Amino acid sequence: MNFLGLPDYISDTTQFLQELKRAKPQLEAEQRAGRALLWDRPLDREFWRQAQAARVPQKPYVYQTEPTLS
Repeated sequence: MNFLGLPDYISDTTQFLQELKRAKPQLEAEQRAGRALLWDRPLDREFWRQAQAARVPQKPYVYQTEPTLS
């Protein structure tokens, strides 16, 4: 209970997630393992430098067509 004497509100989504975590305690570890497959990887700093150096500057208005000489 909070200081107003009202019961604490718990949304349906929060209740669902709490029940899911109680039913599957290994779920969070599985999510972390899945994330590590694609996202948690060491950076190749040399590749990053090369990619930054190879960038082409964007034109101020990307939808502007080049004038044609007719």
